[in-house]
Amino acid sequence: MPMLSVSGLTKRFGALRAVNNVSFDVNEGEILGLIGPNGSGKSTTFNCIAGHYRPDEGAVQLDGHDIAGLPANRICHKGIGRTFQIPRPFHNLTLLENVALSAFFGRDRGVTQQQAWAHAEEALALVGLPVDPRATTAGLGAAALKKLELARALATQPRLLLADESLNGLDHTEMELAADMLQRIRREKNITIVWVEHIMGVLMRVVDRVVVLDHGEVIFSGPPRQAQDNARVVEVYLGAEAHA
Repeated sequence: MPMLSVSGLTKRFGALRAVNNVSFDVNEGEILGLIGPNGSGKSTTFNCIAGHYRPDEGAVQLDGHDIAGLPANRICHKGIGRTFQIPRPFHNLTLLENVALSAFFGRDRGVTQQQAWAHAEEALALVGLPVDPRATTAGLGAAALKKLELARALATQPRLLLADESLNGLDHTEMELAADMLQRIRREKNITIVWVEHIMGVLMRVVDRVVVLDHGEVIFSGPPRQAQDNARVVEVYLGAEAHA
């Protein structure tokens, strides 16, 4: 049984079908890339899984149990953590306080204050941010803010991590480091990852499989190398003229 199963997922906004009959599985221990150009339905799919949106049709199952339509906090309690494209830390809190706060809303609903601080310190160390309780968000650049966002998600103690555009706004070196970090998180914490991204290059060397969306529909599912050679995928990313 796959850890996560998405079947026939559909989400409408008025007359627009942002996601149309999307289906894919995520196996325990893998990194799945959910990719596609801007506006392809990636984030909407993501938000339906994470509980931000209620799907209009279809099913989302975690370990065989339906979670479609549950609120985001209950989905987090079930072991699904997520990051957001645009980090919004609490600037009046320290780094440690930002991450510890997330720990209180995670999978372990009985977490003590001491355990929350321990989870926060572990998450900050894992992403390479200071665990000094005096460290603040002041002066953090794009890469460091992405790390903080990731640490906050990790502090919820997820089994499945939904990473939303972790490369957006980073330069090439920072992208490579972010990709290596996700691999290390999978390896050291045994966390399954769904990585939503529109930048293909770095992601393709990290993921085990990719699902490609275009106009809200799945146009490819399989190994990353086959995706790079697929005519429809190339056309979606580069245009018909470039493919020709």
